[in-house]
Amino acid sequence: MRIVEISSFVAAPLGGMTLAQLGAEVIRVDPVGGGPDIDRWPLAPSGRSLYWAGLNKGKRSVTADLRSAEGRGIVARLAAECGTVLTNAPPRDGLGPDELAAPRPDLVHVQLLGRATGAPRSTTR
Repeated sequence: MRIVEISSFVAAPLGGMTLAQLGAEVIRVDPVGGGPDIDRWPLAPSGRSLYWAGLNKGKRSVTADLRSAEGRGIVARLAAECGTVLTNAPPRDGLGPDELAAPRPDLVHVQLLGRATGAPRSTTR
């Protein structure tokens, strides 16, 4: 099983890490320069985030500029190849569930969403 993960913070990265520990190949998509949680505390003596390292162990990583059509196209092709997407990111042009499923109708798209109250919310296509 191959999964493309487009996420930050806790829920989706933890889900991806759990799937990686169960044997899935998880390919995390990071923005160029790192995601918003790459420098999150606590930091190791090296200055690297222990938080980020802990939630991303066992995953592969690619960088893509999701603000560009070219970057989104690369991720869309990767999603079509893998067949499963795990995200908590808001949909971007070309990366919404219906757009990603167009070339691959059996694509599984899981979007984990949260609420300000902390109550869980998720959608699955």
